Amino acid sequence: MKQILNTLLKSPVIVLLVILTNSVYLYMLIKTIPEVQAFADQMPLLDMKPKGYDQAYVIELFTKLGEEGRSQYRTKQIPVDMIYPGLFAICYAALMAFLLQGLNLLKGAWRLLILFPIIAGICDYVENFGILRLLDQFPDLSSDTVTWTQYASIGKSAASTVSFILLMILVMINSIRWLREKRSHTYEEPPRKSASDLG
Repeated sequence: MKQILNTLLKSPVIVLLVILTNSVYLYMLIKTIPEVQAFADQMPLLDMKPKGYDQAYVIELFTKLGEEGRSQYRTKQIPVDMIYPGLFAICYAALMAFLLQGLNLLKGAWRLLILFPIIAGICDYVENFGILRLLDQFPDLSSDTVTWTQYASIGKSAASTVSFILLMILVMINSIRWLREKRSHTYEEPPRKSASDLG
């Protein structure tokens, strides 16, 4: 486990994870989500509702999608979105740990900050399973399923937002520290020559 963590905290690995994670996210934004939304006159999918939704919204969306649209939701969007949460959790938890390590803060309570991307990933998985369950139930939706699925959507959005805010703060602090260190080295006085050196 320690060896895996050490590998993840290397900058080339983190760069690769960031590229891979955002490539999958862009693929969903550009390809799978618009293709599914096209069946519902661009009505936002449940994945894209950060403030949640109620049973009436789910019924309206699934009705507009039609049988083919619901099938596309199940077979095209959800499978890709089953890959993304894991990548998100690993990528941004590793990036946050890397930035904390750069500030010598990867210890004590500070380490708990890396839980936010992990919580976001878990909520995303719960949301996905909830959507699959709702697709199975339609048109006889369970209000309980709608409730915990929308709570998962809200939790995903909240944890993701906190994660990105924390990452931006950590990047800024690391950047300021790096610039200060570089400036101090630049203006560092050259060592004075001793009398023996002059002789």
